Amino acid sequence: MFNNIEFANTSFFLLLAIIPILGIYYFFKRNSQKSTLAFSNGNALKAFSNCWKIYARHTLNTAKILALGFFIVAMARPQSSTSWQDVSTEGIDIMMCLDISGSMLAEDFKPNRLEASKDLAMEFIEGRPNDRIGLVVYSGESFTQCPLTTDHAVLKNLFSDIKNGMIEDGTAIGNGLATSVTRLKQSDAKSRVIILLTDGFNTSGTIPPLTAAEIAEAFNIRVYTIGVGTNGLAPYPFRSPFGGIQYQDVEVKIDESTLTQIADKTGGKYFRATDNEKLREIYTEIDELEKSKIEVTEYRKRSEEFLPWVLIGFGLLVLDFLFKSLFLKSIV
Repeated sequence: MFNNIEFANTSFFLLLAIIPILGIYYFFKRNSQKSTLAFSNGNALKAFSNCWKIYARHTLNTAKILALGFFIVAMARPQSSTSWQDVSTEGIDIMMCLDISGSMLAEDFKPNRLEASKDLAMEFIEGRPNDRIGLVVYSGESFTQCPLTTDHAVLKNLFSDIKNGMIEDGTAIGNGLATSVTRLKQSDAKSRVIILLTDGFNTSGTIPPLTAAEIAEAFNIRVYTIGVGTNGLAPYPFRSPFGGIQYQDVEVKIDESTLTQIADKTGGKYFRATDNEKLREIYTEIDELEKSKIEVTEYRKRSEEFLPWVLIGFGLLVLDFLFKSLFLKSIV
C-alpha cells in the first residue's frame, strides 16, 4: 500500500493542520465538561476508577480525529506507479591494435609494457558494454586475434592469451593499422575507432604507417595512437649465454612524429604513456571522447490508491459508532 506511492493533489495535506487543533480542542472540552457529585462515602466508586470504558471513550475520540486524517490523505489522491523503459543504444565499433614485439617486454611498466597494456585495455573494455570491440596484434606481421564482438568475456580471454613470440618479431605498425581498417571498413556503426599502441618505430611490414592512415581516413575511421615507454632508458630482460635472465638498460625510441601524423590525419589524438597510471589515464580520456549514445524512453502507468485510505477512515467511524451504541451509552 505504501510502496511507490505518489500524490496528485498534495495541497490537501495543508488540511492536516486541523488534526492537532482538534486534539487540543478535545482536551480542553473534556476538562470543561467534568462534573462534581457529592457522596458520603467514595469507596463504592473505587471499582470504577480504572474502568476500561473511561479510556475507551478517549481512544474513540482519537479514532475520529485519525479518520479525518485518512480522508484528507484520500483527497490528496495517492497513486501507485508502474514504470518500464525502452532502451536503444547506438554503440561504437572499436579495434584495439596492439604491438606485441620483443621490446614490449621492457619493464619500465609493471610487470612489463605488454602485460600492463593488456590489463589496462581489458579495464577499458569492461567500461564499454554497449560497443563492439575487436583485437588486432602485430609485430613483424599482423593478424586478427578477435573480430568485432559484443561478447566481451570471449574478447578478454583472447587478450589473456596474447604473448610475445606468437608471430615473427619486428614492428609492422602499418600492417597492424591496415588490418584494423579492414575489420572496420564494412561496419555501419555511427563511429568507428582504432586504438593503436606501440613502443617503437615501424621496422617491418609491407604497408607504410602513413599509407595505412590514409586508408583509415578514406573510410572515416578515427585513430587514437599511444606511444608506451618511459623517458630515457628502460630495463630490458634478455637470456644470458649461461642461462638465466639478465637486464640491460635500453634507450626508449618511439616514432612520436609518425604516430601524431596518423592521429591528426584521421581526426584522432596522440598520447604518450610513461607508466601504468598514465596509460590508465589515457584510456579514461579516450573513453570520455568516444561515448556511446544511449536513448531511454520511460513509460509510466498510474493507479488510484485512495480507496484503502477511505475504507480505513470509515472503519474508524464505524468502530466509534458501534462502541458508543453498545458499550458507551450516555444519559442525556
